[in-house]
Amino acid sequence: MGAALGTLALTPVLTACGGGDETGTLSAGLSTATAVAVTATAASLSPEEIAALKFMREEEKLAHDVYAALYSLWGTNVLYQISLSETTHTEAILALLTKYGIDDPAATTAPGEFADPALQTLYNTLISMGRLSLIDALGVGALIEETDIHDIHEKMAITDEADIVNVYTSLLCGSGNHLRAFNEKLLEQGVTYVPQVISQKEWDAIASAPMETCGGTSH
Repeated sequence: MGAALGTLALTPVLTACGGGDETGTLSAGLSTATAVAVTATAASLSPEEIAALKFMREEEKLAHDVYAALYSLWGTNVLYQISLSETTHTEAILALLTKYGIDDPAATTAPGEFADPALQTLYNTLISMGRLSLIDALGVGALIEETDIHDIHEKMAITDEADIVNVYTSLLCGSGNHLRAFNEKLLEQGVTYVPQVISQKEWDAIASAPMETCGGTSH
């Protein structure tokens, strides 16, 4: 890809994925308290809700693993800080899996490994893209976050469980902050990112909004 100054348009469109000061606004702030006392079971959820939770567990892990790997290559703080946030995101989904007695697809997978073959392929692709340059790595971050926003909206639409909706809402807030952080870093490099998953109108609205406080603390 090797984007130069100007407009960054990443070729692969993700169909699955899923910082203020970078140590505060970027930190996730989700806690396992979002999964309240374990009184529910998987039987209370539809197959679609269960599949969505398992997918989101690995999608958030993918975001973390990509950012951690690219930070090791480029050493830019935004990748490190957002990787910490993504750890909290995936743990928030794990708390829901535990509450509902759903098997954790990420229980035994190492960094960069995924039970979902499509997510494994996607991870490999994103790492290859992000290795080309720092600008490409930041573009990968923007692509992951706009995809997360799209996917979380889809998952929210198929559930009415308050605890699940609350976690998805907090994840959505965090992804918005992450998108702003990556967009800011790209603009500093003279690059205008072209969204591929959400509309330009939605991208502009999110990117121009201030950083938010999510789930009681900042992401």
